[in-house]
Amino acid sequence: MVFVMDVRRAVERYSGGDPAAGIESWHAFSFGPHYDPDNLRFGAVIACNEERLAPGAGFDEHPHSHTEIVTWVVEGELTHRDSFGHETTVRHGDVQRLSSAAGVRHVERNDGPTPLTFVQMWLAPREPGGDPAYEIVHGIADSTPYAVPEAGAMLHVRRLGAGERTAVPDGPYVYVHVVGGEVRLDGEELGPGDAARITDAKDVEVVGVTEAELLIWEMAGFTSPSGV
Repeated sequence: MVFVMDVRRAVERYSGGDPAAGIESWHAFSFGPHYDPDNLRFGAVIACNEERLAPGAGFDEHPHSHTEIVTWVVEGELTHRDSFGHETTVRHGDVQRLSSAAGVRHVERNDGPTPLTFVQMWLAPREPGGDPAYEIVHGIADSTPYAVPEAGAMLHVRRLGAGERTAVPDGPYVYVHVVGGEVRLDGEELGPGDAARITDAKDVEVVGVTEAELLIWEMAGFTSPSGV
């Protein structure tokens, strides 16, 4: 079976946020007022948002349910607080996951002195409900997979040097997001904010054009939609 790759450019994302409040958002999928019935999800991924917060800016307490929320900080420091008493500072290299399950509330802010940029990815769980959970892995090593079994997904963080090659995991659904730098993926050049949605991925390779950082989701078959 031949894989199919759909490249989505950073400039094609939906813009949002509240610039007056120091919040700039870029949404890769249908999100909030930007409703697109043809861009609701890919595999388990239902959102991939790049958030940029000025010092002192943030998202006040708000609810989530039936969603696996994975956050990757690009630069700066993210302060997380939730209704179950967790309060952490997330930095570049850390993987944070909030399993909202039957319901949780949280706050996300830039309490640091410099601008904050983070990528937040939402995944639909295979089964709704359950107990909320929180986890943070500090300083995850390159190529170390991070499993989100509730969504049938595995996150791979890849850091490439110029000219360095790495295999993209085989799988029914693979989502590749370029955090920084430039890469070549099956003949397509991708830069910061660009993404590729690969169906039936097999023997796909990515090459660093410059030093680059990638977030790659390896996902099992399609699951039924859930609420967020």
